[in-house]
Amino acid sequence: MKNVLIFSLLLLSAFKPASEPTAWIRINQLGYTPGGIKVAVWCTKDSVAVTSFLLKDAVSGKTVFTGKASAGFGKYGPFAQTCRLNFSTWHKPGRYYLEAGAAKSPEFTIGTDVYKGTADFCLRYMRQQRSGFNPFLKDSCHTHDGYAMYAAKAGVPDSTHLDVVGGWHDASDYLQYSTTSANATYHLLAAYRDFPGVFGDTKQSNGLDGNNGLPDIVDEANWGIQWMLKMFPDAQHMYNQVGDDRDHMGMRIPKEDNFYGRGFERPVYFVSGEIQQRGKFMNNTTGTSSTAGKFASVFALAEYLNQTNPIFKKGSPLSSYYEKAFEAYKYGLKKPGVTQTASVKSPYIYAEDNWTDDMELAAAMLHQMITNTKNGGDNGYYMLQAYNYAQQEPITPWLGTDTAKHYQWYPFINLGHYPLAQQLTDTAHGPHTGYSSSFIKAVPSKSDTIRDYYRQGIERVWKKASGNAFYRGVPFIWCSNNLTTSFAIQCYWYRQLTRDQSFQELEQANFDWLFGCNPWGTSMVYGLPASGDTPVDPHSAFTHIGKYPIDGGLVDGPVYTSIYSGLIGIQLTHDDEYAPFQSNLAVYHDDYGDYSTNEPTMDGTASLIYLLAAKEAESGGAKNNFIKSHGAIIRGDSTQKNIALVFTAHDFDDGGNYIATALKSAKVKASFFLTGDFYAAAKHQALIKKLNGDGHFLGSHSNHHLLYCDWDKRDSLLVTKQEFEQDLEASFQAIEKRVSDPKQSYRRFFLPPYEWFNDSIAAWSAEKGIQLVNFTPGTLSNADYTTPSMKNYRNSDVIEQSIRQYEMVRPGGLNGFLLLIHLGTDAERTDKFYRRLPALIRYLKSKGYHFQRVDELLNQG
Repeated sequence: MKNVLIFSLLLLSAFKPASEPTAWIRINQLGYTPGGIKVAVWCTKDSVAVTSFLLKDAVSGKTVFTGKASAGFGKYGPFAQTCRLNFSTWHKPGRYYLEAGAAKSPEFTIGTDVYKGTADFCLRYMRQQRSGFNPFLKDSCHTHDGYAMYAAKAGVPDSTHLDVVGGWHDASDYLQYSTTSANATYHLLAAYRDFPGVFGDTKQSNGLDGNNGLPDIVDEANWGIQWMLKMFPDAQHMYNQVGDDRDHMGMRIPKEDNFYGRGFERPVYFVSGEIQQRGKFMNNTTGTSSTAGKFASVFALAEYLNQTNPIFKKGSPLSSYYEKAFEAYKYGLKKPGVTQTASVKSPYIYAEDNWTDDMELAAAMLHQMITNTKNGGDNGYYMLQAYNYAQQEPITPWLGTDTAKHYQWYPFINLGHYPLAQQLTDTAHGPHTGYSSSFIKAVPSKSDTIRDYYRQGIERVWKKASGNAFYRGVPFIWCSNNLTTSFAIQCYWYRQLTRDQSFQELEQANFDWLFGCNPWGTSMVYGLPASGDTPVDPHSAFTHIGKYPIDGGLVDGPVYTSIYSGLIGIQLTHDDEYAPFQSNLAVYHDDYGDYSTNEPTMDGTASLIYLLAAKEAESGGAKNNFIKSHGAIIRGDSTQKNIALVFTAHDFDDGGNYIATALKSAKVKASFFLTGDFYAAAKHQALIKKLNGDGHFLGSHSNHHLLYCDWDKRDSLLVTKQEFEQDLEASFQAIEKRVSDPKQSYRRFFLPPYEWFNDSIAAWSAEKGIQLVNFTPGTLSNADYTTPSMKNYRNSDVIEQSIRQYEMVRPGGLNGFLLLIHLGTDAERTDKFYRRLPALIRYLKSKGYHFQRVDELLNQG
């Protein structure tokens, strides 16, 4: 009997549940790049810290690295002790996990492509938030918007119908705000400007499957711009929001709403600069600048892209945003101050309290726009205006504090400091035509000042973050994930401006937080990564009612427990799977009943798209990370500091000997694409022989410099396939007579005449085994052929400044650029840009660039 009892006890103990874990290792579930910072956080509910940790191969289970844990940081949130586990010195790609004490981390990847496609993934959420036609639902909603409010003084009586259909729903409700939409649009435009090679083309402009020759981020940004044009139809009328909190009548899939007393129309609130309804209260609106400044920034950036990027211009809703940008800026000057949102039933609004940052960004973008569209620029006027605005809010007020009101300091960081600092730096080192001597003298100190504003803000956060293992210095206020994303962007921009790596671990910690290195061990982005712990029950009708995924949506994030406890209408609907990790400090719930921590936001997701694009571009992901347009390679690997100088010619060679001498003196190899007529002409023979002997690449620019397709209708061909092939072959034969090239490398790359072509030309070239190439858009170097009698004339100062500015302003600078300069110009142009070549080469070498032939740049020879 005794033996039976012992056996029974042993049997019961065999089925006894294992003890609950008391220690965990939090990681970035997306993974880590080989050369990047790699830190996990070990945390426990016990009091004893670990001293070391192991990095193990996930396939073999073997230890590949042993590291020393940091000293214990002590209590944080639900944990009694925490440590940082830094394995940044391990660079080998692979699949791994960490062990420290009894804790084991989830598996993760180290690789160059861990961020690849993540920015495009988050665009899914933006498309799902579209109002008007919604491509996710393949149906339309809110097609009756709307009726005017508060615009009577501007000649639009209340209840006048306005067509403002379109744009994005704000979050999981369906009202729409100009401030968040403009901020989102700016981030999308900036992401494409800075990282064009990151984004794919799998959608049409309406968001449905298919490609249209435009990166999907351009389609999405243009969707925002189209709505902004409706919300700012003319210089006298700007609107701030569509709908109000009467929208919160319950969860529903987007449709036509009848909550407002005028059928399916919704109210459209005018930017009056005066206080407006807020239930039994009034909001604290003081002026027009905060909204108008955001509008002006978007229009100015869109015009800049129109002028510098032919791909963007192809799909742009307007051929020119020049006047719209100025009109919006002037609207911001009508009554300096903030425009807050209006609310009818609840106390919650976007209580924005700052506006000088918006006008600073607007002025900086106007300066950039004018500099690239007007000969001589604005003589520094708007750059100085931006600088004056910067002095009024040098540091975004929430940085380093414990709390702030909802959207009080929006858009969470000062977006204007980044372009302004770049412009000031570039002006200090670039051409000074049109600027006063006193202005130029003051510029270097001004650029240092603006960069220092970013540093001071980061240091304020670091002062708080350095005391805990998660390096958490962002307050747990509503939409804390939005603040986290924006702060990581500020750290990134500061690093780009200064090359100072001091805060890179803090920057990475904020990025890691969003993807699982936080007390709850969960990603804050729906469905990213696919195999990770991510939100599954967010506060969204799409998931709760329709059971649809909201891929890529960034949720609000944890809030102070004190805030959560005081919110109206929150009730959890199921057991809290993160209960062990809630604390008196902060809470996070994956429960649709908690709108404070688990509701996705459109503007936060747009900011995250910029951050993810930066991470992907910086990771050096795929080999041969080239950018193409209409089948032609227009940029090499943007992660490497290599550049190709490309020269073209048909009629003119007045710069030939000067350029050849300059290149030889600088020990630089370049690429020359010349027409067959040029190769055949007797007057050019000495130059061709010299270029060939000096080791430059010599290729074809067609035979007779044909125009292949219509300037306005690019798809309309002006040559037949036979004419194209015969002309191209004739150019190759002309090259063979003049150039010694046993490998016939000139048959591998072809730069089309007029730098103008379409997909058919690229396809015909590919059939012959020839890769079409073209110059990299973004600078004005290709405008060096223009003459003073032309409307689009650009003098050499403007051209040089555009190159320097691009190098300074854009992350990645001129990496992978095919920088095109003409070998000669019409005699009417006496201001020959090619005479700037020696100085330009010295400048680029000082920035660390390596000069390559086209075949070298594209890793093909």
